[in-house]
Amino acid sequence: MNAKLSAGLLVTALLVTGCGGSGGGSDSATPKVGLITKTETNPFFVKMKEGAQKAAQASGMELMSAAGKFDGDNAAQITAVENMVAAGVKGILITPSDTKAIIPAIKKARDAGVLVIALDTPTEPQEATDALFATDNLKAGELIGQYAKAAMAGKPAKIATLDLAPGITVGRLRHDGFLKGFGIQEGDPSVVCSQDTRGDQAKGQTAMENCLQKAPDINLVYTINEPAALGAYTALKAKGREKEVLIVSVDGGCTGVKAVQSGQIAATSQQYPLKMAEDGVKAVASYAKGGQKPSGYTDTGVTLITDKAADGVEAKDTAFGLANCWG
Repeated sequence: MNAKLSAGLLVTALLVTGCGGSGGGSDSATPKVGLITKTETNPFFVKMKEGAQKAAQASGMELMSAAGKFDGDNAAQITAVENMVAAGVKGILITPSDTKAIIPAIKKARDAGVLVIALDTPTEPQEATDALFATDNLKAGELIGQYAKAAMAGKPAKIATLDLAPGITVGRLRHDGFLKGFGIQEGDPSVVCSQDTRGDQAKGQTAMENCLQKAPDINLVYTINEPAALGAYTALKAKGREKEVLIVSVDGGCTGVKAVQSGQIAATSQQYPLKMAEDGVKAVASYAKGGQKPSGYTDTGVTLITDKAADGVEAKDTAFGLANCWG
């Protein structure tokens, strides 16, 4: 699909834009920091950009931003990295769409003296970037797996997993974490259906419809994120089964937390994109001013959100979730 994108489309859709700084991009004395997200429409990345802009202004830096047209648009991210390096950024914050294919572009940037920090999604290998600021996605999955196990209260589980897409680290970590928290391994017979959704609500609905055709007695649904969860809920409601099936998810966006509050989703693991971006910009500012480089992994936190607490699983209610949500 990437190969079919014309050069014109890339230029139109993915121009790297300067934000903040009274002189726009004309003040060469103002250090620049770049933010590259998977898309610019997902509320998670909208909040991330908001955090980056706020931190850039506070740090006296100019923010440049770019995004793909869709989740998985590696070609767009490569173009954005190259444009930002050419523009003289001190550092690039990136949520990699393709955690392996982006590495050569990141290496060129680092070789040019640009600090590169991954946000939310680690590259493969993680050491391909200078640092990672992200949710512990394995823990996020583990929390909802533990919750689901407790909430099922010994009832035999018929599980559908609505995942992200092959080869994307964040999706695999959340999936593996859910299995670990639930106390099962890949290939366990209690998982009766697995479908990819790319985190999209319409695809989540289709995936759930497919799973219900395959296994009509599904009683537990894990989803990669809340849009996929809401798609699953729509499919279950169409079959009159929405009150019989437990749905657990990850993200903690405002729409998702409200869905927990209304009972459409039983629980979600909340992450904090604003903090990821703010911490990332501050790290670039320190590097620009004094040459100090961050390294390794910084956990930006995760909290289980539910109004139906389960024994032995630490959680906060939806009032906390709404006070800390995004989107």
